[in-house]
Amino acid sequence: MRPALPLALAIFAAAAAPALATPACSGSFGMDRERYSEAEINAYNLDLLRSIGVDVTRAEMWGGCIRVWVRGADGREEMQFYEPSNLRRVE
Repeated sequence: MRPALPLALAIFAAAAAPALATPACSGSFGMDRERYSEAEINAYNLDLLRSIGVDVTRAEMWGGCIRVWVRGADGREEMQFYEPSNLRRVE
């Protein structure tokens, strides 16, 4: 391997890191993972977000956040992230 190649790969990885970063969510999940299945937690979060007016089609726990797919006015889905403790959208 050439000496410049590892350096180039490190620079590329550092530049790509912000685009691949997981949104930072704080707080704890509302449901105990030992007591409820992943499917039950996802269904609960989906219903919870729908109850506050978010048009969620799918929900799952991902990197400490609730990752959801929301249907837009044009019918397309957009991925969004919410904090599990207060349901605030994470940008």
